[in-house]
Amino acid sequence: MFNDQFEGCIIGGAIGDAWGSSYENEVLIDDSEIYYLGKKNNKIRNWMITDDTQLTLATCEVLSKGNFNPESLINQFIEYYRNKELIGVGATTLKAILDKEAGFHWTQAGRSGEFAAGNGAAMRIAPFAFYSDITRENIFDACKITHRNDEAFAGALAVYLSIKAIINKDWDGKNDLFDIIIPQLPDTRVKDRLIEISQYDLATTISTIAKLGNNGYVVNSVPFAIYCATKILDIGLSGIFEEIIRSGGDTDTNASIAGQIAGTLIGKDNIPNELLEKLKSLNEYKWIKESIEKTKLSFH
Repeated sequence: MFNDQFEGCIIGGAIGDAWGSSYENEVLIDDSEIYYLGKKNNKIRNWMITDDTQLTLATCEVLSKGNFNPESLINQFIEYYRNKELIGVGATTLKAILDKEAGFHWTQAGRSGEFAAGNGAAMRIAPFAFYSDITRENIFDACKITHRNDEAFAGALAVYLSIKAIINKDWDGKNDLFDIIIPQLPDTRVKDRLIEISQYDLATTISTIAKLGNNGYVVNSVPFAIYCATKILDIGLSGIFEEIIRSGGDTDTNASIAGQIAGTLIGKDNIPNELLEKLKSLNEYKWIKESIEKTKLSFH
C-alpha cells in the first residue's frame, strides 16, 4: 500500500503537470453559443511535463541516496539544468542554480523577500513525506536552497503535512484535512488563507475557491491546490484537473500539487487508466517510472 501511495503521488502529480502545462494562465470560457464565421481555431493541446515534475524527480533521486543534504539537492538541480532536463523553470529556482554555479553558498543562493514567495518549493516537496526521518529543518533547508521566504516554507510544509496525513491514516478523504494541517503551520498568510477556505461550506466548488487566488504566489496556489485535492472522492482525479484548468492561473503547478496529494490518497492503482496511458505516451515516462522504482528501493 505504501509503495502504491508513493507511485500515486508521483504519477498523479506528473499527470496534473502535463495536462495543465498547455493551459497555464488561461481562463477557459464557454463559447458554445458563439457563432464563428468559418472554422473555429482550436489550440493544439499537447501534454508535456515541466519543472514541477522534473524537480520532484530530482528530489527523489537525492532522497533515495539517504541522509538528506540540501547542497546535494541544489547540485542535482544544476545537473538537470546543464543536461537541459528542466522545462519552464521559475525565475527564483533559476537564480539559485546560477548563483550556486557562480560560487555562492547554497544558503545564499536564490531569492529572498517577497520575490521568493512563489510555489516552486511546494511543488517539489512531496517525496519528503515518504521518509520517516525527515524533520521540519529538512523541509526548511529544502526550500531555502531556492526560496528564502517564510511563506514559501509554509506552503511547502502544508503540502508535506497533507501527504503525511494520508500516510499516517489521519486523513481518509472523508474527514477535514484542513483541521489536521492548520494547527501545525506557522503564523503566515498561507495559514490565514487555509483558515479562510476552511470556513467555506463543504459543497463549495473549486471555481469559487479559485476566485480567492490561484496564480503562482504561494498564498494563492498551495491552499487552492490542497482544497482541490480534498474533492477527490466527490469528483475524481479527472474532475479535479478539469476544474483546475477551467479556473485558469498557474494550472500546471496547481494541478501537479493537487495530483500529488489526491494521488497519494487513491494510490496508483486507482488512477484512471486513460490518464495513465496518456502519461505513458510521453518520452519522459520511462524517466518517471525509473525514478519511482529507484526511490521505492530506498524505502526498505
